[in-house]
Amino acid sequence: MAHPNEDLVREAFAAFGRGDIDVLQRQYFTPDIHWHFPGQSSVAGDHVGAAQVAEMFGRLAELSGGTHRIELHDVIGNDEHVVALHKTKAERAGKQLEVDVVHVFHVHDGKVTEAWTHHADLYTFDEFWS
Repeated sequence: MAHPNEDLVREAFAAFGRGDIDVLQRQYFTPDIHWHFPGQSSVAGDHVGAAQVAEMFGRLAELSGGTHRIELHDVIGNDEHVVALHKTKAERAGKQLEVDVVHVFHVHDGKVTEAWTHHADLYTFDEFWS
């Protein structure tokens, strides 16, 4: 039986996959969520607040012409943290991106309060989005 926080993150990834960003903001993220996105690309940086995180997600969709997608591999969690392993894929300007990603989420009272994104190949990721 999965930990409830694992289920929470799986459901959030499913909402993202459906493009249901409003549900992510209301149901899965705290209003003051902090999302740490590494690198030097146009989507990198610390995104503070559910609206800024939603804007970052929208930018990924916009830049990729709607091709940005995530293939969730596994989710592992406990009372405070959840780790999600997945592959990110996208197409842009004749280029294709396929990179393994680890997300670490801090969860409190059934919502994500903070997230850290870690790309297996940050150089390729930055080049693709820049």
